[in-house]
Amino acid sequence: MSGNTPDPETLARVYRSLRLIRRTEEEIARLYPSDKIKSPVHLSIGQESVSVGVCDALNDDDMMSATYRGHAAYLAKGGDLNQMMAELYGKGTGGAGGKAGSMHLVDMKAGVLGMSAVVGTTIPIAAGYAFAMKREGRPSGEGRITAGFFGDGATEEGVFSETLNFAALHKLPILFVCENNGFAIHSPLSNRWATEALCERVRTYGIPTHEIDDADVFTIRRTAVDAIQAIRAGEGPQFMECKTYRWREHVGPGEDYDDDYRTRDELAPWQENDAMATTGEMLDAAERDAIDKDVEQRIAEAIAFAEQSPWPEPEELFSHVYAD
Repeated sequence: MSGNTPDPETLARVYRSLRLIRRTEEEIARLYPSDKIKSPVHLSIGQESVSVGVCDALNDDDMMSATYRGHAAYLAKGGDLNQMMAELYGKGTGGAGGKAGSMHLVDMKAGVLGMSAVVGTTIPIAAGYAFAMKREGRPSGEGRITAGFFGDGATEEGVFSETLNFAALHKLPILFVCENNGFAIHSPLSNRWATEALCERVRTYGIPTHEIDDADVFTIRRTAVDAIQAIRAGEGPQFMECKTYRWREHVGPGEDYDDDYRTRDELAPWQENDAMATTGEMLDAAERDAIDKDVEQRIAEAIAFAEQSPWPEPEELFSHVYAD
């Protein structure tokens, strides 16, 4: 850790969130070969600190938009774990009635906008929701904001630049968060970007930027708190680039260090500074064990809920096709 010292309540809450995400995804990886999970999965293992650090700084009525690698952001924002697991199983009790799967999680009650498997598409959706929030006309400092998560690959889509310009022009209450894990599927930044100065490019739109290189969850949280305060004060959008690293393969439960595009040596320093482990070490052992036990119980209940839930009724094929 970088030396940040959170208060005990924050420390316990952040560890619980990190642990819940990690263990949920490890269980998803364990279950996946059984074919109980009916959709592809893009795991966030190793990247949890970005979602947890940012979402812990949001209010309950703030909104969050994420990419298809969205389990971490969904859970960090308070998404319903039972509904998420049921959605992965394709069951009718899932957040989208079993029709969406892992890449399209949604929980509007928790402030989770629907996710999308199409790279970059959630960036303008997040900005659109932020535009609606601005029109609510709340007093300075009391307005809601939207946090938009996306990967480094999404910054290469034209809609990224278009949205930055629109958000800056209209001073939208949005926090842009780039989870930069260094790869677009298997393509490293060096093969895609003429320069890695992403924050420098974003600043040309007049948007304040923050670059965090070590994925320290409390540095991310503190940076998000300050950025969100400025956004609520009406200063317009802010941008965070959080360097991180994906431990598992691009899609699926396994590893891919034998695929000749990266090496296990790259993974080692990220594992040594694993946010979940280092945060847990800051807690009293008894408190940490109690949190771990509670997390395991929640996950077991969510899996049981998914397995015991009914399949969608055939009529569900015709729901949500047209607007009412």
